[in-house]
Amino acid sequence: MTTAEHLDTIDRLLAREFAAEPVRTTAGGGGPGFHLVRLSRTPDLWDDDGSGRAEAAGQISAEYGALVQAAADRWGEPQVFAVGTVLERGLAGERAAQPWAELSECTDHVHLWRAGERWLVVCVTQWDGEGPYFLTAAVTVVDPP
Repeated sequence: MTTAEHLDTIDRLLAREFAAEPVRTTAGGGGPGFHLVRLSRTPDLWDDDGSGRAEAAGQISAEYGALVQAAADRWGEPQVFAVGTVLERGLAGERAAQPWAELSECTDHVHLWRAGERWLVVCVTQWDGEGPYFLTAAVTVVDPP
């Protein structure tokens, strides 16, 4: 997908009502107060010897940079928010609201904008250190913890 297509998806998320109950799809999910979507992904990297991982990281990093710049052009300079402490607090038993709890499990930081009444979050996620990278966006009314 192109950056313009990613922005179109984000625009639809910003306008969409939130689900009353948690919803999970192959492209993401949502629930009360948030939408979460994977905008693009790299190929699976499970059996990679290392060379494909560097190429995939470069590819997703370029897409991420282009989307962050396009979002900054539209919504202003982003905040960079470290979500590692959210994970640490979760491991200590403190429950964080979604989408922050889920994001803290698969990335260490996000770019964040205020878009009207909602927050727009853009980041690169990866679940286990060996799987594919995902360019991920979230829209939420839940303030960052």
